[in-house]
Amino acid sequence: MGIDFEKDRPIYLQLVERICGELVSGSRKPGDKLPSVREFALEVGVNTNTVQNVYKQLEQMELTETKRGQGTFITPDSSKISSMREELKEQLIDRFLNNVEMMGFTQGEVLQTLKERSER
Repeated sequence: MGIDFEKDRPIYLQLVERICGELVSGSRKPGDKLPSVREFALEVGVNTNTVQNVYKQLEQMELTETKRGQGTFITPDSSKISSMREELKEQLIDRFLNNVEMMGFTQGEVLQTLKERSER
């Protein structure tokens, strides 16, 4: 199948973000088994070494656990996922605010627009 990757960012980071997004959205749950390195590489259309880097990064972030002979699993510790969710939210908000400020909008203008939209 394959994915269209951004050319200016490492593929493994894009895949890490994709899996983190699946955790945040709830499409992957604590304890879920991830596909094998080979299966995931075929699914997304990348080299197995790239997927190994993805799984290593996720393990370093304490979001996955590898069980010898069984595979790689999403951590059953939902507090780690909640913590990652909050960090991701903060990063997205920071990025958004930086972008709108670079365009010349004030945070007040942005907050007013967000308030108006939430009242619709």
